[in-house]
Amino acid sequence: MESLSLRPWHDDDLPLLHRANTPEMTSHLNGPETDEQVADRHARYLRYAQTGEARMFAILLDAEPVGSIGYWRLRWKEQEVWETGWFVLPEAQGHRVAARALGLLIDDARRHPERRGKLVAFPSVENPPSNAVCRRAGFVLTGSETETFRGTQLTMNEWEFDLTAAPAAVSSDDASAHRVTRAAAP
Repeated sequence: MESLSLRPWHDDDLPLLHRANTPEMTSHLNGPETDEQVADRHARYLRYAQTGEARMFAILLDAEPVGSIGYWRLRWKEQEVWETGWFVLPEAQGHRVAARALGLLIDDARRHPERRGKLVAFPSVENPPSNAVCRRAGFVLTGSETETFRGTQLTMNEWEFDLTAAPAAVSSDDASAHRVTRAAAP
């Protein structure tokens, strides 16, 4: 099996955001961002590394960047939570990369006591793969909500994961999701 790891986001990762900013990759997000928006996103990810307000990672498959995942603070339903989101480039899709990366992200959040609480994700209701990633990781579907996102209505499922709960036992068919290497945290 390929080695999968998370590496803290750094300046050389801007091309990864551009590769993910295609109509196909953003179809569940109401389309691509402008080049300026992508540059702003990259700058925000770099700032997060400096301020600690979030943790953003490149997903590495056999040491090659194939996606991104992270988590950041959010005020949601009257409480402080951590939101997560990810993408995996087309050439790496279908190999459980997102599910495996989410497992590593959950492990990372649990190692940082200041980041305990709930982890939430909001994939489009029309994005079966990302919803399946949430389900397999042990998130609980709590509802859906429609908001304006990038100028158009987007209906998203609301998934929650309790970071304070004991880690679930890994079933034999999910064991491969946890056989990965970990990059050192910053």
